Amino acid sequence: GILQHPDGTVLKQLQPPPRGPREQEFYNKVYDSDCCDSILLELREYLPKYFGVWSPPTAPNDTYLKLEDVTRKFNKPCIMDVKIGQKSYDPYASAEKIQQQVSKYPLMEEIGFLVLGMRVYHVSSDSYETQNQHYGRSLTKETVKDGISKFFHSGYCLRKDVVAASIQKVEKILEWFEGQTQLNFYASSLLFVYEGLCQATTVRLSDVTLAEKRRVPKGLLSGGDVLEYNNNIHVINSTENGKIEASVSKGLSKFYALHKKACSKRHHSQLSLKVENSEQDNVWKSSTCITQEHLNGNVLPQLEKVFYHMPAETKESANVEVRMIDFAHVFPSNTKDEGYIYGLKNLITVLQNILDN
Repeated sequence: GILQHPDGTVLKQLQPPPRGPREQEFYNKVYDSDCCDSILLELREYLPKYFGVWSPPTAPNDTYLKLEDVTRKFNKPCIMDVKIGQKSYDPYASAEKIQQQVSKYPLMEEIGFLVLGMRVYHVSSDSYETQNQHYGRSLTKETVKDGISKFFHSGYCLRKDVVAASIQKVEKILEWFEGQTQLNFYASSLLFVYEGLCQATTVRLSDVTLAEKRRVPKGLLSGGDVLEYNNNIHVINSTENGKIEASVSKGLSKFYALHKKACSKRHHSQLSLKVENSEQDNVWKSSTCITQEHLNGNVLPQLEKVFYHMPAETKESANVEVRMIDFAHVFPSNTKDEGYIYGLKNLITVLQNILDN
């Protein structure tokens, strides 16, 4: 697995030749202090930062790549590793290696990507759900959308804000690939990371309460009523009115792609609901009724269900990272990387379908 250095970076042991030296050469080229190639300078935005190589004093012959821990800033990081491209073998692979790779996931050429694993924090149970590479290889053309959507589900709701932010990040990487013809990537992955600890913290009652808008006595909503209104519910940051406090201690990254330990406890205080009046053409409904009992206590479960139906653009921008990783099979080229581009486009289509449906 991948280790963590005391300074907070992660250490990826250099693979045996030719893979390890090739990956080191790639990082050295992209992060060369004298680099003035605009293509490579932009590429840095989509990679973990590189801090050279490191060897432990007790084993000077062991070499590690020293890289940014992309999960470090997150309290409850949700992580997914997706291999991109139509081929998971490089142009110099032997016939045996090609057969081995194709047999692992015959649909790779048609789908253009493979889920290598995911780790998702569920707010409802304060626990993680983990899926390994066997889960990804079990996905078919018909099930891949639902399979990936599991990564964006909090246990209460689909995190459409995270899906929307992820699409934007992947589209930026696609733009980079569409504009470069000097590198081709094989068996390389995208690492998706987002904050699983809900940033939706506080909701308050406005001057006109939901009950008053429906001409129901204050504090009472009829049990079977369906809320229907032309308003948007806006989520307020915890820093704005301090209703929620989270006490979090960060764990160590055991495995860069999938295994960051998190050892924190969640503490929620009282929530209240704020509904701001705004002129909107779209009317959306929630079958979840918010009663006085809910308003007096923790309404997070009810609000999560409401936010499930909420247009992504009305939410706070999600805290999401999408980075390219694994560069043991990167080669010079003079053409576009059509296999990688194909995979990115298909992945964007799947993410868009999750968002729309």
